Amino acid sequence: MTTNANYWTALGDPTRRTIFELLVEQPCSVSGLARVLPVTRPAVSQHLKVLKDAGLVADRRSGKERIYRIDPDGLASLRAEIDRFWSKTLAGYKLAVEQPTEDQA
Repeated sequence: MTTNANYWTALGDPTRRTIFELLVEQPCSVSGLARVLPVTRPAVSQHLKVLKDAGLVADRRSGKERIYRIDPDGLASLRAEIDRFWSKTLAGYKLAVEQPTEDQA
């Protein structure tokens, strides 16, 4: 199973996770995000770069600003990875539960 460690690294930081959650609600500029977060605009830009490099957000130019949004392809890949993880985990749990114990043997 191949995993994209960048997803987990990017979302492992609480500030980046908050930015990601804000962008789930609506696209936003760096300035807009900085207004609602306890970090500077340069810090927001750095966090967005990590999220963008991980494939979780995309941006487009709008006048003098860049508007960031969730990248649907990256989100779909993350969702597929989580689904694979849970399918494998639940299959392992099922196998463990169905194994006869010493009392049943």
